[in-house]
Amino acid sequence: RRSGQYTMNHENSKKTPDGAPLDRSGSQDSLDELSMDDYWKELENIHETRGNNHEEQEALVVKEPDEGELEEEWLKEAGLSNLFGETGDSLESVVFLSTLTRTQKAAVEKRVETVTQTMRKKNKQHQIPDVRDIFRLQNDSKGKVCDGIEPSTVRTSENKNEAQDEAKGPKFSLGTDDRSSPLEDARLSETAINLEIAFSEQAASLKDNPVGRVGKSGGDDTLLPNFKLPKDKTGTTKIGDLAPQDMKKVYSLALIELTALYDILGTEFKQQKAAKIKTKDSGLFGVPLAVLLEQDQRKVPGTKTPLIFQKLISQIEEATLETEGLLRIPGVATRVKSLCQELEAKFYEGTFNWENVKQHDAASLLKLFIRELPQPLLTVEYLKAFQDVQNLPTKKQQLQALNLLVLLLPEANRDTLKVLLEFLQRVIDHRDKNKMTLKNVAMVMAPNLFTFHGFGSKSIEQSEFVMAAGTANVMRFMIQYQKLLWTIPKFIVNQVRKQNTESQKKEKKDKAMKKLLKKMAYDREKHEKQDKTTNDADVPQGVIRVQAPHLSKVSMAIQLTEELKAADIVARFLSQKSGNVQTLKREEVFLYEIGGNIGERCLDDDTYMKDLYQLNPNAEWVIKPRSS
Repeated sequence: RRSGQYTMNHENSKKTPDGAPLDRSGSQDSLDELSMDDYWKELENIHETRGNNHEEQEALVVKEPDEGELEEEWLKEAGLSNLFGETGDSLESVVFLSTLTRTQKAAVEKRVETVTQTMRKKNKQHQIPDVRDIFRLQNDSKGKVCDGIEPSTVRTSENKNEAQDEAKGPKFSLGTDDRSSPLEDARLSETAINLEIAFSEQAASLKDNPVGRVGKSGGDDTLLPNFKLPKDKTGTTKIGDLAPQDMKKVYSLALIELTALYDILGTEFKQQKAAKIKTKDSGLFGVPLAVLLEQDQRKVPGTKTPLIFQKLISQIEEATLETEGLLRIPGVATRVKSLCQELEAKFYEGTFNWENVKQHDAASLLKLFIRELPQPLLTVEYLKAFQDVQNLPTKKQQLQALNLLVLLLPEANRDTLKVLLEFLQRVIDHRDKNKMTLKNVAMVMAPNLFTFHGFGSKSIEQSEFVMAAGTANVMRFMIQYQKLLWTIPKFIVNQVRKQNTESQKKEKKDKAMKKLLKKMAYDREKHEKQDKTTNDADVPQGVIRVQAPHLSKVSMAIQLTEELKAADIVARFLSQKSGNVQTLKREEVFLYEIGGNIGERCLDDDTYMKDLYQLNPNAEWVIKPRSS
């Protein structure tokens, strides 16, 4: 039977396990006793629900990795497994490594060193690389921050003109900057989130210059800092804006960057791994997210979150979000269990009677759904990393770590978490009536996301108070800053652009060789080249050609000006109505940047087109509905 993470005696909730009064002035935010009571009461409700559930379910077991196994798995996740003789393009790894910052390289180097030593101990029959070969030039730049244009990594001597080519092309900031230090940025604004310089580089600079460190954790701050994203003229990139092939690169870079950040801050980062367990392959509760979505997408193509999850939220909202104690007051346990069984039998048949479901019961079912997932919503791999965010020194660094962790979640988990956090914010928006503040909601929801079966600890009684306060604060951060957390940092997008540019150079060389071998292919490319030249000749300097295949006006030449934004171009197309009836609404269509140094990117309305054109002059510009 699932026992939960805590075996908490609520009567002793005002004292630590050894009987001493609880010190609330540690590294975590001070929390009033009432809000802590909400946390313990929620745990009691969870235990009561589990006690009433007599069905046996296999508990999740977290495996303890062997020596070096963790680092080897990390390198695979980061897309660098081919450094160890595994299948893959080693040249691609060289391109990838060339885009990393100093701190990111140090994180990779540390893991490579560990795996190398382990392999030598085990006498594995692999080609074991020397760290010095992978990062040959890194030692030459010790103590320096690379400029982001010529990263200090392995370079091939195939093309001596590459440096000249780069000088002509757009300049990318790869997360480092010699001109201004992150400390200066911090002094300018404690609440501005710098997305242009890698978070680990900012942390390294603050570590080197501890005087004037801002945004420390701790202290009584009921109001969290009003963190803001500075306006980026080339447009803010949100999760969902990039093509899948570029999101794979984002994942690898986010993993390396998070590891580098934790390394700099002295916090251990370990991905957990679960032993395989038997899970249900149909139903609603206790079914893996991927399985749920697969069966739901057969009924509603394109749905991104489970239908039962969506329906429970809409059921709660239909009643009214002004109900006092919403989410905090539990439903009747026996009734919730009965509803759960009835839903399993009737939900997909469409015969379940939702009129009989009381609001507090629906809220309890929603929390039950999250808890019953065979693996945590925040995933086995990263649940501990989410918990450890509380140990980072400053609130800004905690926010940066959460941003990277959200990028690392599988798409189904991330989409479901987003829908949940948006719903929780809507509940908080009615706090004057329902008495559920940000702190109250965080206290109630934290046990449902963070106390997961199989994640028990030997010293849990000693640490449960710190864990309670810490996870509740992480929950607060996720709700409060959810819009920031779904942003892809500019330094990561620029690293993706750099990777694409370097890969395209390699592809051009390969194509040149194929042209010599295949005359037909050569003729076809020559013909396409002539067509492209003709088309380019039609477009004067400082003008872009925008395509809109779904609109009545399918193509237009647009003159770039300093103030022209993406929204202006979309509005110009929508105003050009011809005989065709305009069926698409403004909120349904977006301008896309396609090709050049990016796969595909949906532009936000405030993107300044001239600045973006200078960053990616070879892109095509297309107006179309958002990709599902």
